[in-house]
Amino acid sequence: MGLSLKFKTNVLSAIVILGILSLRVAECSSNAEKLVYQAINCRKHTAFLTDFGAVGDGKTLNTKVFNSAIRNLSRYASDGGAQLIVPPGKWLTGSFNLTSHFTLFLEKGAVILGTQDESQWPPLAVLPSYGRGRDAPGGRLSALIFGTNLTDVIITGNNGTINGQGAIWWDKFRAGKLTLTRPYMIEIMYSNQIQISNLTLLDSPSWFVHPIYSSDILITGLTILASIYSANTDGVDPDSCSNVRIEDCYIVSGDDCIAVKSGWDQYGIKVGMPTQHLFIRRLTCISPFSAAIALGSEMSGGIEDVRAEDITAIDTESAIRIKTAVGRGGYVKNIFARKLTLKNMKYVFRTAGNYNQHPDSNFDPKAIPQITGINYREVVATNVTYAGRLFGIKGDPFTAICMSEVNISMNQKENELPWNCTDITGVTSDVTPKPCASLPEKKGVTCLFPYDKQPIEDVQTKTCSYAH
Repeated sequence: MGLSLKFKTNVLSAIVILGILSLRVAECSSNAEKLVYQAINCRKHTAFLTDFGAVGDGKTLNTKVFNSAIRNLSRYASDGGAQLIVPPGKWLTGSFNLTSHFTLFLEKGAVILGTQDESQWPPLAVLPSYGRGRDAPGGRLSALIFGTNLTDVIITGNNGTINGQGAIWWDKFRAGKLTLTRPYMIEIMYSNQIQISNLTLLDSPSWFVHPIYSSDILITGLTILASIYSANTDGVDPDSCSNVRIEDCYIVSGDDCIAVKSGWDQYGIKVGMPTQHLFIRRLTCISPFSAAIALGSEMSGGIEDVRAEDITAIDTESAIRIKTAVGRGGYVKNIFARKLTLKNMKYVFRTAGNYNQHPDSNFDPKAIPQITGINYREVVATNVTYAGRLFGIKGDPFTAICMSEVNISMNQKENELPWNCTDITGVTSDVTPKPCASLPEKKGVTCLFPYDKQPIEDVQTKTCSYAH
């Protein structure tokens, strides 16, 4: 019996793809012009999105092409891995899934456009540590770029762009028209060895970059831009993750520039995966209604060992904000920040023990969060409305707060109190204006900032290339 046309076509397609990849490997060893970039791992095999029939006119839908290309390239995971090059053009697509030992590379002039056709965003189950969708009780929609149970996955480029075209989603959210949670731009779950770097990210439907239940993560050189009036466009949300470096990022957002999380109330307590060993360096943030760095409010699995330095916040509501509530459980402890340059701020220091958003009514009112060991030093802030609004929880004070070498220039009238503190304890040294009584002066104190090395700090990138 003769072979079916469909079978012949599939075989032919496989042969063509194998031929393309063989050619790319050969090109890499020839004298062809090479494009060089830095990555945690290089790839043996290279293919271009156009090899699979993609059309970059900004109108043709390429969802099936992205998924097919990555699925075909996954066969090279055990043979040096593969990289998919997105060339200049506007590549309209819905959600697509990544694979292990894989690099998605966006060339200069390449734009991945998130489609506004909701049918191109498949639904997913709710996250175990959240128990419901963030926007609506039901499930959630898959991220534009999604991956789960992966090892060694890289999303990088020569400052290519990913545009989520999120405005339509923000309008649906505000109008209460959503039954599922909006898609994130990039979400990687249950994975390790992740790199996201050297890209411009625009207008995500919701959070931009969301690694969750993952480890060994390098996020560098991102420019993240959304309207300051957009809804929930957090820049980077490390969530129940360990060993994370976020460096050299510029973020303009309608929400927190970086939001550190670990699950929501009883669901986060049950999963019990903290975010820990997080390094944030050389961040510039503009967010008039939110924080440069937020810890919480979903922190029920715990947040520990966060080190932030060389942080610049301009026209931002607060610098580092801790958000929690009765029912959260968990902890935020051993937080260290230094070298903060702040301009045109509403608040410098802010904590809230009354952030009472809950997934449902089944949270445990006896689940009291522990907030302790919060260290700030070397802070210069100008044109500030309130130096500090530090509110703990009655009967559960936030303890061991330390501030040293802090100079805040106020913009308010002298008879208005720059500080307001309840249910907190700690010490200060060389802080202007004089803090509240619960943060007494103790001369000579220098707040802690650890210098021990964690494994993620020693991760080095390699010089990788492909024939262009």
